[in-house]
Amino acid sequence: MSTNHYSFFDYRKLIAWDKRLAREWAFLEKPLGEAPLRRVLDLGSGSGEHARFFASKGFGVVGVDVSEAMHARALETGVPEGVQFIKGDLLHVERVVEGTFGAAVCLGNTLSHVTDEASLAQLFAGVRQVLVPGAPFVLQILNYEHLAQSGQRALPLTFIEDEDGEAIFLRVMTFKPGGTVVFSPTVLRYRPEQEPALEVETSHNVELRAWSRDAIERALEASGFATRQLYGTMADVPYDAQASHDLVVVAR
Repeated sequence: MSTNHYSFFDYRKLIAWDKRLAREWAFLEKPLGEAPLRRVLDLGSGSGEHARFFASKGFGVVGVDVSEAMHARALETGVPEGVQFIKGDLLHVERVVEGTFGAAVCLGNTLSHVTDEASLAQLFAGVRQVLVPGAPFVLQILNYEHLAQSGQRALPLTFIEDEDGEAIFLRVMTFKPGGTVVFSPTVLRYRPEQEPALEVETSHNVELRAWSRDAIERALEASGFATRQLYGTMADVPYDAQASHDLVVVAR
């Protein structure tokens, strides 16, 4: 799992977290509210925004991330009561964490850092091992099949106001044979009163796995997640392979 590129970006500033968390909670409240234990495993916890938010809703949370840079950012602003951040390999999550959980989440593009089906099944099997019976596992990934077929080459721009003015967060994609995609996250500094108006502040390439729905479902099935509900985004919207932006799965 490639993680070095996370040292180049501060995702706490590049994402409108308040809006994102409010939007996602409208969907996540139901599966997490049904959790048999109020203890959540956050896989690929990054800078810790989801973990902190879940804690504010009364959950104990353990966040795991393999990236040294993201783990350090998660600790920068302090760790609230009921939250623990662990630097560890998601492929061995059952060895990294202690105890059992009433729910697990894997949000954003975390799963794309897993590069082969055996490793994906291994990750899911580890999650299954630490969940109590009936616990939901919520995972989210871009619907790469739709993105590749539609020819879409970039995710929507994000405009950020900071102490230096305005920046633009750009994510360009190049699909490659064999089921991989090169992501090129880039931060542009925008100064419309200057020439040139746009300057590259930081940019990096990372090769990811563009997982298909079938591959994810096979890995979940092999790992013991027999029940699965599919959605097209973080909302009660059915998954449509030809139109959905995301693939969201609630597995048990």
